[in-house]
Amino acid sequence: MNTRYFTLGLALAAALLAGRAHAQAAPADPAATPETKRLLSNLYKLREKGVMFGHQDDLAYGLTPEGQRWIGEPGRSDVKSVAGSYPAVFGWELGHVELDSARSLDAVPFAKIREYIKQVHAQGGVNTISWHLDNPHNGKSAWDTARTVQYILPGGPDHAKYVTYLDRLGNFLGTLKGAKGEAIPVIFRPFHEHTGSWFWWGEKNCTAAEYKQLYEFTINYLRNTKKLHNLLIGYSPSDVETPAHYLARYPGDGYVDVLGFDAYYSGDGSAYKKTMATNLPILAQVAREHRKLPALTETGFERLPTADWWTKTLLPIIADYKLSYVLVWRNGRPDHYYAPYPGQTSAADFKAFTQDKRVLLEKQVAPLKIYSKNL
Repeated sequence: MNTRYFTLGLALAAALLAGRAHAQAAPADPAATPETKRLLSNLYKLREKGVMFGHQDDLAYGLTPEGQRWIGEPGRSDVKSVAGSYPAVFGWELGHVELDSARSLDAVPFAKIREYIKQVHAQGGVNTISWHLDNPHNGKSAWDTARTVQYILPGGPDHAKYVTYLDRLGNFLGTLKGAKGEAIPVIFRPFHEHTGSWFWWGEKNCTAAEYKQLYEFTINYLRNTKKLHNLLIGYSPSDVETPAHYLARYPGDGYVDVLGFDAYYSGDGSAYKKTMATNLPILAQVAREHRKLPALTETGFERLPTADWWTKTLLPIIADYKLSYVLVWRNGRPDHYYAPYPGQTSAADFKAFTQDKRVLLEKQVAPLKIYSKNL
C-alpha cells in the first residue's frame, strides 16, 4: 500500500466529514448572526457530551416544599433547589404578546420574560420560545379549533390582523439584546403540536399546504421585514406514525433548524412508551437525513407521583438517542407541575437523574461559552 496516498485518503475523508458536520451546523437563515451560528454549531457538538435538561418558566415561578406557589423570587428555581444547578435550557411562552398585553397567557410580565432571557444568556444557558397565539380570525384562544389559517394567509380577510400580531411578536424579539448589544439567539418554536387538532393550526383545522404557507410566511416576515437573524426555528409535531407523517407539513430545510416532538406521560405510561418507541427513531432518522438538530421539545409527567420516574422511565428512553435537549413543562400550580421541588416525591430520583453523566445542566454547559467560541 502506498502510505502517501493512504494518508491523503484519510485526510480527504476527514475533510469530507468535517464539511458534512459544518453543513449540519449551518443555520437555515443565511443571514444568521455570528452568535446564532456558534450556538447551533455548539449544540451539535454538545450532543457528544450528553442531553441538556430544560424546564419551562423555570425562573418565573414554582412550588415551595409545602406545595405552595412562589412567584418571581430572584435567583430561585425549582430545578436548582433540587439538583444544585439551573437547567441548561429554559423555555418561555409568548402567548398574548400579539395582543399587546403586559403579561403572557401564563401571567408572567413580558418585561420579566425579557429579563429572564437576558439572564439565561448571560449565564450561558439556552432559551427556547413557544407561542400559543390567540386565534386572529375570531379572537378566541389558541385552543380554538375553528378553521382559521385560510383567512390569515396573504389575500385573506384577516391577513392584516395577523401581520399586526407578527409585528408585536417581532418587536418583542427585537428587544432581546445581550450585554454588548448583540441579538440574543433563541430557539423559536411556532405552530407546534400540529399533528394534533387541539389548536387552530392543527392537522384537522387546515390543509398541509395552508400550514406550510403560514409557516413560511411567518418565518420570512420575521427575517426579512422585522430583520431578526437570531432565531433558530423549531418544528415540533405531537405523536406521528411514520417519517412521511412527520414531514407531511414540513415547510422545508430553509425554514427549520431544530426538529422535535412533544409527548407527555399519563396513566400507566403504556401510551407514552409506545409513542417514544415510535417517535424517537423517526426523529433520529429525519434529523439525520435533513441535517437538523433533534430534541424532545416538550415532555413530562404531571405531578410526578412515581418516585423513580426520572431514572427508571425517562432516562432509559432517551439514553440511546443523541438528543440536543429534553424540556419538561412548567410548575404552574400545586396540581400542575412537571419538575420536582424540594420534598416532592421524585426529588431524590431527579437529583440522581441530573447526576448521570449523560444529562447536562447549566453548570456543565455554561463554562463552555457556547455563544462566544466554538467547541
